[in-house]
Amino acid sequence: MEPLRAVKGMNDVLPEEVPRWQRIERTFRDLSALYGFREIRTPLVEPTTLFVRSIGETTDIVEKEMYTFVDKGEHSLTLRPEGTASAVRAYLEHAVHAREPVTKWIYFGPMFRRERPAKGRYRQFWQAGAEVIGDPGPYVDAELIDMVALFMRSLGVLDVEVLVNSLGGAETRPRYRDALVRYLEPHRDTLCADCKRRIDHNPLRVLDCKVESDAAIARGAPSILELLGPDDRAHFDGLRRALDTLGTPYRVDEHLVRGLDYYTRTLFEVRGRGGELGAQNALCGGGRYDGLVESLGGSPTPAIGFAIGIDRLLLAMPSEEPAPRVEAIVAVTAPELAPQAALLARELRSAGVSTEADLRGQSLKSQLRRADKLGARVALVLGESEIARGAVQLKDLVGHTQTEVPRPDAVAKTRALLGGGAP
Repeated sequence: MEPLRAVKGMNDVLPEEVPRWQRIERTFRDLSALYGFREIRTPLVEPTTLFVRSIGETTDIVEKEMYTFVDKGEHSLTLRPEGTASAVRAYLEHAVHAREPVTKWIYFGPMFRRERPAKGRYRQFWQAGAEVIGDPGPYVDAELIDMVALFMRSLGVLDVEVLVNSLGGAETRPRYRDALVRYLEPHRDTLCADCKRRIDHNPLRVLDCKVESDAAIARGAPSILELLGPDDRAHFDGLRRALDTLGTPYRVDEHLVRGLDYYTRTLFEVRGRGGELGAQNALCGGGRYDGLVESLGGSPTPAIGFAIGIDRLLLAMPSEEPAPRVEAIVAVTAPELAPQAALLARELRSAGVSTEADLRGQSLKSQLRRADKLGARVALVLGESEIARGAVQLKDLVGHTQTEVPRPDAVAKTRALLGGGAP
């Protein structure tokens, strides 16, 4: 029988890897709370039309990458490929605008795209994201960018670099589209098949092509910043002044674009270096989507957000020594003493000591060997003679000392040995 394996591009996260994930989640939640964000959790499955209307019919995500299926009720459903559309759908469905003028949400969870798997890029991938709905910026834009950069640095990511650009608004985009088509048309025959099609349907996507020959052509494209209208220019200048005031280093990249149709005005990307990241160093992408709420049925509402690729961020973080699984282990000299071991282990856990009790009936030597493998600092040994005397043998597995302590004092003595003091 052929062995069962995970679906291609969807990987397992084993217990020894989870602490680094938890550190990211904890840091993100704690930091964003200081900025007034609250967490939202949306379904993994949404109506397909939500993503077609928000991301855009001619994007690679909608055309090639979404996991879409028809359920038994004849509804077309899609595993969410990104988080912003779901957040905006929830914002509208629950009439959040009626309760608060500005909404600040974060999310953390898996997304799904059928891309070609690569290092740090999976078909089930995890994102942490934030959305601010109701504030037109540009100062909130700068604050959000500054928060991301601080988050990256707090995780030890090296050389955090912020790139910013503006895509302009409703008046600028058509002018730039025409200028871009005029530039790209003479190069049509040398572009890849996807970019030939993009010239007619979504020319901005050519600037984001990963084919090196196409990327070289894109670098010579006209700058959208030269075509910004007065309002868009004032917004971008305000963003830059705010970043300067905050002391957030950044670089203007005139050809920075994103692969989603809903972006307007502010656009940013945060890159890093270190760990196993390699050349694919983009860790976060975001920007303003002032027209998305209206396009999904709401009133005109300004908004901005970002998404951080957790799988790639893990590669950029410095490696860490794995934390010990347990602090103490309770061992017994005879199998029939297992209930006493379970009782002592429960008392230790109630006092905040991570504890394992080996209840399999193994030899004492085997139990102590397992304590060493688990990285435990303390072993508490119960034998028939100890129980008769109302005592416990307390072994310091690091200091290689052993003392007999009264059974009622076992928990306090263990905590003191671990540096936790009295319970």
